[in-house]
Amino acid sequence: MEPLTSRAQVVEKKKMNLWERMYLPAIVGGMAITLKHLFKKKVTVKYPEQKREFSKVWRGQHVLKRDDNGAERCTACGLCALACPAEAITMDAAERKPSEKNLYREEKYAARYEIDMLRCIFCGLCEDACPKEAIFLRDDKIVMSEFGRKPFVYGKDILVEPMDPTKRIDISARQKKTF
Repeated sequence: MEPLTSRAQVVEKKKMNLWERMYLPAIVGGMAITLKHLFKKKVTVKYPEQKREFSKVWRGQHVLKRDDNGAERCTACGLCALACPAEAITMDAAERKPSEKNLYREEKYAARYEIDMLRCIFCGLCEDACPKEAIFLRDDKIVMSEFGRKPFVYGKDILVEPMDPTKRIDISARQKKTF
C-alpha cells in the first residue's frame, strides 16, 4: 500500500549512553519541577474562614423574582424549560383562582416549578429566555453541597424570593436594559 504523502521519514533508534540509561537526568528534572512547585504561593482558599471573590458575571443559585406588589412574575410559559440545554427545569401550569389575585400576576402561573441543580450547567439561558424577567441566577449565593440527590431538586419553596420587600434579592445589574 502506497503512503498518502511523501513526507515519510526514517527514524533511527539512537543509542543511549550510560548516563542516559541510568535515567538520572529525567529524575533530576522531575525533582526540580517538584521543588519549584513546593515553594510557589498556594492557590487553595480555606473556605469557611476565607471567601473567594467572584467575577461580576458569575452565576450562582437561581431565584424566581416577584414584582413590586409581591406577586410572582412567572407565568409558566415554559420558555426557560425549552431553552435549558440540560433539561433541568420542570414546571406545571395552573389557573389562578380569584382569591389568589395578589399572589400571581397573570391568569396562568407555575403551580410546580423545579430545577434539578445536579443537571443545571449554570449557563443562564433560562434567564435570557424569560420574557417576564422572572428567573435570574444570583451572584451572591452558591449552591451548597449535600449528601443525597433529592435535596438538589429545588422547588418553589427555595427558589421564590421572600414576600418581605426588605429581604428581596437585588439583581438590577443582571436585568436587561430597556430604553
